[in-house]
Amino acid sequence: MRARIAVVEDEPDLREAVAEYLTANGYDVEMAEDAAAMRKLAATQAFHLAILDIAMPGEDGLSLGRWLRGQMPLGLIFATAAGTSLDRIVGLELGGDDYLVKPYDLRELLARVRSVLRRVPAEAAAAPERDGRETTRRTIRFGAFEADLEGRRVIGPDGTVELAKSEFDVLEVFLARPNRLLSRAAVLQAVGLDDEKDTSRALDIRIMRLRKKIEDDPATPRFLRTVRGEGYIFALT
Repeated sequence: MRARIAVVEDEPDLREAVAEYLTANGYDVEMAEDAAAMRKLAATQAFHLAILDIAMPGEDGLSLGRWLRGQMPLGLIFATAAGTSLDRIVGLELGGDDYLVKPYDLRELLARVRSVLRRVPAEAAAAPERDGRETTRRTIRFGAFEADLEGRRVIGPDGTVELAKSEFDVLEVFLARPNRLLSRAAVLQAVGLDDEKDTSRALDIRIMRLRKKIEDDPATPRFLRTVRGEGYIFALT
């Protein structure tokens, strides 16, 4: 079966060149000009790999990649402009399998695509075509809780846990990359906050509120743990 690849890029010439090159090398390729278009594609079919431009108008590639991982098992390659090392670090920390610096050579892209596809989970290769009517809701369990990523809600031992949108945004970042250290800068960027004193404090408040709702003892968290001077780790068990 030919691997299915999505190319999400707002530059038409680059988008078409990548799609044409990958098609010529034996892949089934779909194109999307932005995150909204990609979300529509993902509602009707599954992909083995997505190549995502990070800096797109509207929703950026990092947020889109996090959402895609909640919909299906697939590989992610992020493309970023030269010099934006933070984007590359954040992309990898949030679950990206590889990254490319623009402008990139198509032969290098092909080599990276082949490398990532060799590492894609087996269930991605067997992912069925979607008909637009049947969808699988992705849920992640941690302890006695279950997070419904599509419905954006958490069910606990006593029923639905009331989370504000900002609190679920933070939780979703950690659930996308569990049991792995995420730097504070990575979390800030993923939830759309700057690494400045005032906005950084907003992240502290969100984490504090989230812990109060999912931890038996927020002062000694079981799930959302702080690694002093490094960042955070979210443990599922």
